[in-house]
Amino acid sequence: MDRSSWAERIPAVKSKADLAYESLRSAIARGDLRAGERINMDELARRFGVSKIPIREAVKRLESDGLLVSRVHAGVTVAGVDATEMRGVFLAREVIEALIAELAAERVDERRLAALEEVQGRMREALASGATAEMAELNSRFHRLLAEAAGYRILSDLTEQLLLTIRRYRIAAPLGERNWRSVVDEHDAVMAALHRRDPRGAAEAARAHIGSQAAHEVDEVNEVDEVDASHGTDGPDRVR
Repeated sequence: MDRSSWAERIPAVKSKADLAYESLRSAIARGDLRAGERINMDELARRFGVSKIPIREAVKRLESDGLLVSRVHAGVTVAGVDATEMRGVFLAREVIEALIAELAAERVDERRLAALEEVQGRMREALASGATAEMAELNSRFHRLLAEAAGYRILSDLTEQLLLTIRRYRIAAPLGERNWRSVVDEHDAVMAALHRRDPRGAAEAARAHIGSQAAHEVDEVNEVDEVDASHGTDGPDRVR
């Protein structure tokens, strides 16, 4: 006899604080709320049609996530993402993505392989048509699917957290077409290893992918910024 049969699963119901949290988090991820922008809790309460209590709860969670900061006299503002933080993000991603790719090569099924290929196809189409604005979400989807294929929720959660930081950074420093082309090519190398069911090859391809993007997005940009600072100029336009 199943002694737990009396207990039916309680449907998940999101609280007002959960909904406010998700709405604010999405706005930060999309760039609707940008680094340094002040959060007016009274205005948000009116906009969402709730009291200030769930807004405060949501803000506290976002502060814990590192997405908002609270300072005396400045109030609550959207946190920035600097190059030093991004170095740490890419160092973490290099290790985590290599592990994810290795595990995925061991466990991935044909359904997930097809889903990954579908995203890759859409990335190629977007690149060919010059729709680079779509690339960020497609890239996130690719890495989410890869993390899911690895089979551990903690790896999916870590991937989501790191992807959010990268997307916020790219709002201020967007990737150009040349760098997106590199991303697609590097994804292809990961996919080839997955199809071969080659864990070591997948890990090496993922590590190379993240290392390449770190060089494009952090190291090269910092080198140009240092040169600009030494000459007292804003520097030329550059592909990021």
